[in-house]
Amino acid sequence: MSLTSTAATHLVTLAEGTEHGGNHESLSPYVTGGGALFALLLLLWITTRFNRDR
Repeated sequence: MSLTSTAATHLVTLAEGTEHGGNHESLSPYVTGGGALFALLLLLWITTRFNRDR
């Protein structure tokens, strides 16, 4: 079996989500979304603090 066909087989298995059962139990969408919102607000705050045009 060649490297490309092995990689393609693993990618199909990974895309189907059948290898590890799909979604992880401890991964909450609220925690993920809250963390992303916090990170974006932090980046916005840093950007505005260093914007010293005036």
